[in-house]
Amino acid sequence: MRISDAFQRTLERVQAIEARLQSLRGEPPASAAQPFESAFVAPVGFPVGGTPPPGMQIRAREWAPVVAPIAARYNLDTELVLRIIEAESGGDPRAVSPKGAMGLMQLMPETARALGVSDPFDPVQNIEGGVRYLSHLLQRFGDLRLALAAYNAGPGRVQQYGGVPPFPETQRYIERILG
Repeated sequence: MRISDAFQRTLERVQAIEARLQSLRGEPPASAAQPFESAFVAPVGFPVGGTPPPGMQIRAREWAPVVAPIAARYNLDTELVLRIIEAESGGDPRAVSPKGAMGLMQLMPETARALGVSDPFDPVQNIEGGVRYLSHLLQRFGDLRLALAAYNAGPGRVQQYGGVPPFPETQRYIERILG
């Protein structure tokens, strides 16, 4: 499956969820209100819901329509989550790191299982799991820099060093996200 196919499936799932939520809240359907697609900024060169030209990848920013409601549910900033996605996977839902981390937010297999993520390559599941994990780390450490360090190097390393570990990769990661 191509990235654009995965993105299209994700966009359709988000639309269905939004329609269901509107129905439960007694709001008019999206077609009567502002259509979901109008909030989505498609990459230059292809229409909303269309397929990007061969070789064009979906970047992290284009996941904003999926990220925004999930981030809001956990009281996190959409921009923060998009920066994590950019740093972790560059927006590629099929990304796999040399250490085995998977998907947009690069969940390790054991972390994904613990978070109830059955398919780490499903963008919605991956973002939901990654955002839930980041929210947990923020509650645990009470500091965004420490939560990001734990997301990158693991919570055990943050505890071991009593703060941000002295790893150049982790320090660059934090600066990239917050910079």
